Amino acid sequence: MRGRIALAGLAIAALAVGAVLATTSPPSLLSGYDWAWGGDRGATKVAKAVPFGSHGQTLDVWRPEDASASVRLPVVMFWYGGGWVKGDRAAYAFAGRALAKAGFLVVIPDYRKVPTVRFPAFLQDGAEAVRWTRDNAARYGGDPDRVALAGHSAGAYEAIMLALDGKWLREVGVDPAIVKAAIGLSGPYDFYPFDTKRSIDAMSRWPRPLETQPITYARADAPPLLLVTSNGDETVRHRNADRLAAQLRDLGAPVELRNYGPIDHEEVVMALSTPFRDKAPVLADSVAFLKRNLGQVSQ
Repeated sequence: MRGRIALAGLAIAALAVGAVLATTSPPSLLSGYDWAWGGDRGATKVAKAVPFGSHGQTLDVWRPEDASASVRLPVVMFWYGGGWVKGDRAAYAFAGRALAKAGFLVVIPDYRKVPTVRFPAFLQDGAEAVRWTRDNAARYGGDPDRVALAGHSAGAYEAIMLALDGKWLREVGVDPAIVKAAIGLSGPYDFYPFDTKRSIDAMSRWPRPLETQPITYARADAPPLLLVTSNGDETVRHRNADRLAAQLRDLGAPVELRNYGPIDHEEVVMALSTPFRDKAPVLADSVAFLKRNLGQVSQ
């Protein structure tokens, strides 16, 4: 009898959680499932909605649950996607938890979006987030001398653009050499002429359109990049990563390209979460890349 009562209670709780999750955004839903699958074990959010920058932006900070206060963790900044028009940091808890459990201090910033702003405002917000991380990571056990940038989709654009075009960091008083590595998951890097509503809305008002393209800034002394793509991605075609990787290789820059075959645009970032990690080794490959280029914890 007790077993039946317990099972009934679990079923009611599951229905209640499902009803709440059904009203949330897909990334928030994914974070909810990740939590339900135990994705929260081993990681903790140590700062929530921390203000930064000059336009009311906020960020969250994650770290390993069992990390000693005496260690200095390598830092990963993660920007979410959403076509420059939607998304918020809290919905990407699954990404923060996954990377924190792997041994990193993780910063997930918000940024302003279309139609309130256009290019380059979201890059300026990203640069301000890097400045905040430089100035504050140590307070949470992070090492500001070992910072990597990462993101998915429009967030990958953010990470790779900031890694390649140093002017955005220099404008806020940050040495671009702070970026020791960067990861782009399913990002747009070579998409001019603009042929989608989102790219037109976000980029087309800039008078020199090639300045909006990450591939324009490919350089021999770029930090190591990991570019992740998939043949099944019909939102951001794999040619973006292919072309940027080829350009960097031709210049002699350190770049790794991973194509996960048939999975689609959203499944690439879903693979960071606990329930969908078997879709592709996105997390394992990203963590291995980060550890090669940032090292692990230090005293």
